[in-house]
Amino acid sequence: MAKQKAAPRYLNLFRIKLPVGGVTSIGHRISGVLMFLLIPLAVWLFALSLESAEGFRQVNDYLDSPPLLALSLLLVWSLSHHLLAGIRHLFFDIDIGMEKETARASAWVVNIGALLITLLYLVRLL
Repeated sequence: MAKQKAAPRYLNLFRIKLPVGGVTSIGHRISGVLMFLLIPLAVWLFALSLESAEGFRQVNDYLDSPPLLALSLLLVWSLSHHLLAGIRHLFFDIDIGMEKETARASAWVVNIGALLITLLYLVRLL
């Protein structure tokens, strides 16, 4: 019987170099959790904006505040990343883009595309 290597005692996650597909996959999971956690805030703001003209103005004032601006940027990134990564996975389900180079390129498109969409949203706000 071969001697087994000892399990690592210290695992530095910052030294592990994930491939771009791994980063995209982790981002897909994180974006899904963030969207789920931000649902109550989005529903509350939407309901408040529909109550009256004053409620709508109040929501606009909230969205102009730095904390909610940051949360809205996070929500836009989550939505765009999750959508793009989901489309990428749907193509994988029908065996399109499964080759290593194509999968790597589509992962880059998802990561950069989500950041560009978020940047466009930020530019529109400012």
